[in-house]
Amino acid sequence: MSIKLPSPKQPDALAENPSPVEIIKDSSDYLRGDITDGLTDNLTGAIGTSDQTLIKFHGIYQQDNRDVRMERAARKLEPDYSFMLRLRIPGGLITPAQWLAVNSVANELTETGSIRLTTRQTLQFHGIPKENLRSLVATCEHRLLDSIAACGDVNRNVMCTPHAELSPTHTAAYDIATAISRRLLPATRAYYEIWLGEENLTGGITEEPLYGKHYLPRKFKIGIAIPPSNDIDVYSQDIGFVSVVKNNSLHGFNIIIGGGLGMTHSDTRTYPRVGDDIGFCTPKQAIDVAWHLVAIQRDYGNRSDRKLSRFKYTVARLGAATIKAELDKRLGFALEPSVPVQWMHRGDYLGWHRRPDGKWDLTLFVENGRLAAETSLKNALSEAAALDCCSLLITPNQNIMLINIADSDRIRVEAVFSRRKLSIEDNTTLSGLRRNAMACVSMPTCPLAMAEAERYMPTLLTRLENEVTTLNLRQNDIIIRMTGCPNGCARPYLGEIGLVGKSPGRYNLYLGASYGGDRLSSLVGKNLNEEGIVAFLRPLLEKYANQRQDDERFGDFLVRTGHVKAPQCGADFHP
Repeated sequence: MSIKLPSPKQPDALAENPSPVEIIKDSSDYLRGDITDGLTDNLTGAIGTSDQTLIKFHGIYQQDNRDVRMERAARKLEPDYSFMLRLRIPGGLITPAQWLAVNSVANELTETGSIRLTTRQTLQFHGIPKENLRSLVATCEHRLLDSIAACGDVNRNVMCTPHAELSPTHTAAYDIATAISRRLLPATRAYYEIWLGEENLTGGITEEPLYGKHYLPRKFKIGIAIPPSNDIDVYSQDIGFVSVVKNNSLHGFNIIIGGGLGMTHSDTRTYPRVGDDIGFCTPKQAIDVAWHLVAIQRDYGNRSDRKLSRFKYTVARLGAATIKAELDKRLGFALEPSVPVQWMHRGDYLGWHRRPDGKWDLTLFVENGRLAAETSLKNALSEAAALDCCSLLITPNQNIMLINIADSDRIRVEAVFSRRKLSIEDNTTLSGLRRNAMACVSMPTCPLAMAEAERYMPTLLTRLENEVTTLNLRQNDIIIRMTGCPNGCARPYLGEIGLVGKSPGRYNLYLGASYGGDRLSSLVGKNLNEEGIVAFLRPLLEKYANQRQDDERFGDFLVRTGHVKAPQCGADFHP
């Protein structure tokens, strides 16, 4: 039963008992703060505490190298500060010229030289010295790439399923993803003034027609899935648009609201949650649906306790029926009933695949999304981009696609990888575990990390590959995810095997999520080290090998056989 909502507060009014971040936003002059002054302070590699919050709205995080933190403290040196910048790339699609600019920026303006492909289909640069930030932003802007709203309490990068067999629908869905991204951008010119030298012509006063002075209570995430692929994990989005395809054209979307995966280990009020289906809209209605749902979260989200401020908690507190009733009221029409869909997979089809239009796509595996400096794959991608015969597309699984390749150009692309001694066929022989694995960046730069993830995951996979090979399960797709903390960046609670960092070398183990991504996993083991993880999984994998039904997935098998009790909703997640 829906409840009657009170009148929303004015967007520019400070909330009762506001969190410290709300106070920072209130006095920020629409995200300007003192960032400009901090960038010119040569006495430190850092910027002011309040401005560390504000730069997130510009797509930037301040970090330090935790590998050397204690050593530097012993020498009475400040931490080894640097910055991470995340680009805004709706749907993950970039041009060859943009990729070449990204590669140049990584090589010349970062200390690491690496490029990270993220789980939200965008790119991150790590190890940026403070003095290089403006040059990096300007170089990206020259190629029509920006980092506006890639982080912070706003709508972030909009995702969209990319796969080749879906290309006719993908074009329509991608266009809507980019339109939603543009419509939900902040209006403030602070980004252009601070990073690109635009003159402040407004006297510091900006109207934010959607966000108001205080923006959203927390971050907001939107994605478009195209069944049968749920590669974007649509049930984990604040708003998920599930494409409904009829006669090979985009008919509309089922609307999923209130998904989200972050939580805090010690706080049982927090939990991951899969979203609720509230109805169907047409493609023309989708942008307005997104706008009004964001506005509802702006008006009714928790601005006192940031641990409880995501849209999932607003939906859980008020009820999906209440949110839908308010949405219908603001839209001026009611959503139609949802259309049944079926999920078949969440992974990427690696290697060469012919598109319906006769051209080719090449999907390349990038372990945990990391393209380290001067590696063969990173250099090969830039050499392929320089051929100017394809676009590049980042997948939600941290891999990369070269798309729209003509028959005559396929030979040229293959020659690039051959010269670099990279076998495209190797992408198709990976184990089912490795090709379905995902890990967050974690150590040494993420300040929230409690354990390793990206750097450790390949080692654990090698151990587990020995087990599945022995059991003749090497090519079975099993989705495994790892994060260094419980905030959910690599979506571990939707992995059939999920590992969440608890302390150095120790992880909580979650099992039993559905292969289609519409059911959470359950906590089955706490504080496990590598030996404990392998020992816990070995007998379950053996039972799966011997007792599974035809085409039964690992997570579904564990639930059917009673080894895991699947949580029914977010609040029931904690045992």
